Amino acid sequence: MPKKEVATQTSGFAADPVTGLVFGCILDGKGGCRHIGWEDAQDWTPQNPGDVLWLHMDRTVEAVASWAQPHLNLSDATLEVLLSNETRPRAFREEDTMVTILRGINFNPNAEREDMIALQIWADDTRVVSFRRRPLQTPRDILARLDAGQGPNTSGDLLTDLIEQLVAKMNVAIVDMNDEIDVMEDNGDNLSVEMLLDKISDIRRNCLALKRYMSPQHEALLEIRRNPPSWLTKANLTDIRETLDRLARYLEDLDVSKESALVLQDDLDSRASHKTNHTMYILSIITAVFLPLGFITGLLGINVGGMPGVNSHYAFWITVTVLVGLMSIQFWLFRKLKWL
Repeated sequence: MPKKEVATQTSGFAADPVTGLVFGCILDGKGGCRHIGWEDAQDWTPQNPGDVLWLHMDRTVEAVASWAQPHLNLSDATLEVLLSNETRPRAFREEDTMVTILRGINFNPNAEREDMIALQIWADDTRVVSFRRRPLQTPRDILARLDAGQGPNTSGDLLTDLIEQLVAKMNVAIVDMNDEIDVMEDNGDNLSVEMLLDKISDIRRNCLALKRYMSPQHEALLEIRRNPPSWLTKANLTDIRETLDRLARYLEDLDVSKESALVLQDDLDSRASHKTNHTMYILSIITAVFLPLGFITGLLGINVGGMPGVNSHYAFWITVTVLVGLMSIQFWLFRKLKWL
């Protein structure tokens, strides 16, 4: 394939349908890089001290597996981990190479951010190969920095940058959820209960979805800290430590968001329960008022001989007066008992 055609495809971050290459570049050790095509990348070996190859590939292309296994010297199990769709964040060493599976926020159009995208990374001291199934923003951002001459210098720096950027972007989804909670707390009276409950349910589901991947991602970074390859420098490990601390803080923020949503839901449940109890109380008072009145009028309405006032023109008004007086006594008694 001509180099010009490869450059056109990679510039738009669309994978080559034959090779699976999204983009390839060689880090110059000074923050910049030189783009290369597949014919140069597939059998690449370092030509100068400090050269680092970065290949970003679409693992859904069949040719990727047949190239990766012999060129990266992968076992069948490791190849399956790097190309699998069912991925849980993890990290492990194979001799002096590092295999890292991470998840990043989905910033693709019309996508849910809690639907986190997997990024599998294989790295040694001279090569970093990242695999994705769906487009991810982090590799594009780091490539843009390299093009501007402000990117990573070594494979350790590149791996660390990928980890840092994936974790840093998680904060966007958490901040959005916290903003929604703040809006509901401030303007909850202006929103319908059904709308509030729907939003709370969405937030709780999002918290669970994010934590599903963020918790094992924390464990993966701990594994890198505990058992780093030799090419990860002390500065790289310090950056990973800070990323670990940031990720732990995000996990705490997720717990706070979930608890805040629960508090809002409990408040709505309490309001609904109070409103129901108040309604039932009013109905109980009305029943208590009209129960004796209904008893008296029912008693006077029976069709048996000897009913008093049947032949009196004043009996009806006397009955009404008695009922009004009885109702007044009831209201006075209820107020005295503080039922009203």
